[in-house]
Amino acid sequence: MAAKKQQTHAKRARELAVKERRELKRAKKAEAAAQRAGGEAPAADNGSGFPEAEDQVEAVTPEWIR
Repeated sequence: MAAKKQQTHAKRARELAVKERRELKRAKKAEAAAQRAGGEAPAADNGSGFPEAEDQVEAVTPEWIR
């Protein structure tokens, strides 16, 4: 039996990674749709994995700026 080329293994790994990302994206969209259907507002996602940073930071201006 002939040995497979490393390129084939790399291609398979890329395909699996893409498939997993697509499945995660579908699950995330389904969860958001379920929340909307349930009447809850979906959590805002800015892509960083953290809640909105602008809401957490208070605007503090130093004395020399005033």
